[in-house]
Amino acid sequence: MQRDDMILSAFFFNPQGDHRVSWRYPTAPGHEIYGLPYFQKLAEVAEAARFDAVFIADHVAMWDTFPSNVAHYANARLEPITLLSALAAVTRDIGLIGTVSASYSEPYNTARAFASLDHLSMGRAAWNVVTSGMNEEAMNFGRDGNIEHGYRYERAAEFLEIAKDLWDSWEDGAVLLDKATGFFAEPSKVHRIEHEGKHFKVRGPLNVPRPPQGYPVIVQAGSSGDGKNLAAKHADLHFAVVRTLEDGVSYRREMNALLASHGREPDSLKILPGILPIVAGSREEAQEKREFLETLVPERFGVDLVSSWCGTDVSHLPIDGPLPELPDESTYDGQRSNLARLKSFKQQNLSIREVARRLSNAGAVPMVAGRPQDIADEMEAWFKGGACDGFNLMFPVLPEDWLNFAEQVVPELQRRGIAQPSYRHGTLRDKLGLARPANRFAAS
Repeated sequence: MQRDDMILSAFFFNPQGDHRVSWRYPTAPGHEIYGLPYFQKLAEVAEAARFDAVFIADHVAMWDTFPSNVAHYANARLEPITLLSALAAVTRDIGLIGTVSASYSEPYNTARAFASLDHLSMGRAAWNVVTSGMNEEAMNFGRDGNIEHGYRYERAAEFLEIAKDLWDSWEDGAVLLDKATGFFAEPSKVHRIEHEGKHFKVRGPLNVPRPPQGYPVIVQAGSSGDGKNLAAKHADLHFAVVRTLEDGVSYRREMNALLASHGREPDSLKILPGILPIVAGSREEAQEKREFLETLVPERFGVDLVSSWCGTDVSHLPIDGPLPELPDESTYDGQRSNLARLKSFKQQNLSIREVARRLSNAGAVPMVAGRPQDIADEMEAWFKGGACDGFNLMFPVLPEDWLNFAEQVVPELQRRGIAQPSYRHGTLRDKLGLARPANRFAAS
C-alpha cells in the first residue's frame, strides 16, 4: 500500500539537539541525556504525534583532531542499538532507525543485532548504513587514517549483500517448535550462505530466525556518487541533503534514473531531506532564537569545523582570508558531500570566518523558522512539489523544538491531510508502504 502522506522521521544527532552547540542553550538538558527517561519521553511525544520513526545518528569516535573540538562539541552519545532496544520496550508503533558503520563492524554481528531488534520491536527496526568518513573513527579500529572512499562503499555493498543473505538464511516458517516430533526447525529451510568475497568470508546461517520484516528497513544517507549508487541498489529510505525545492526535484529525478538502472521502481525508495525546524509564535521570535543560537558558537569551533570538512588545518590562515586550495573530490577520502559544499563557498569567495559561521549554525541542511503554519507551508510545498516523500526532522534544540513541532506543526499538517492522523497496521515496512522482500533461498 503506497503512502499518500508525508513520512516524518525525528532525528537524534547530538542528544541535546542538532545545532552544533545546542547543549549551551538555556533550556537544554544536562546529564539526563545519558539516561533512558529522557529519550523515552521524546519517543512517547513522537509516537503520540504519529511520527513514523526516531532516527539515531552515530559516530564511532570523538571528533577531536583539532584541540578545541572536544572542548566545545557535544558528540559523546549512547550506542544506537542499545538505546533503540530500550525504546522498543516503551513504544508500540514508531519505527526505530539505528546507525551502524559498515566500515568498522562485521556483517554477522550487525545482521544478528538488527534481526534481534526487529523481533523485539515486532517489526519496527531500520538500519542506517554509513561508511564512516572521519579519521578519528579509523584510528579506533587499527588504522592511521581514513579508508579510501571508493573502497569503503565497495565494502559496504558486499556487507549489505551478506546481511541480506543472513536474514534470508532462515526461510519463513522454518521454525517449527514441534514438541511431538522433536523438530525445532525444518532443516531444508535453514541455509548456510557460504559467502566468500573480496572483503568477507561468512558461512552462516544466522542464529536468529528471519526478521518479521524480512529485512529491517535499509536507510542510507550518503550524497556522493558512491553513496547515491549504494542507496539506489539497496536502500528503502534515503536521507538526502538538498537546499531548495528545485534541488529536491532535480535530486529525485537523478535518483529515479539510478533506481531504473538497478531494475527498481521510484516508489521503492523514499527520499527524506533533512530540515531544521524552529517553531515560534511569530517569525520575529523565530529569527531571534536563530540569532541567539549563533551567539553560542565559539569562533574557533567554526574554524575547526572548516578544517575538518576540507581535511586541512586552516587555523593558521587569516580568518578573513579565502579558503585554501581544496582537495580533488575524486580522490578525497573524507565526506565528499561536505567537500563539495566547501567548493561552492570558495566559488562565492567567502572568507574562512564566513564559512565557519555558516557551517557552525546552519550545517548542511536548511533551517525553516517561523510560525507553525509557516513551517507547514514550506513542508507542503516541497512534498506536493515532488521534492520528497517526507522529512528527516533535525531539531536545533531538544527537547524544546521537538515538543513544539509535535504539538503545533504536526496538527497543522494533519489538518491539511498530508500527515498521518493514526498509524497504519503492520510492521514499519507496511506503515511506510514498502514491500516485504522475498527470501532469496526460497525463491531459488
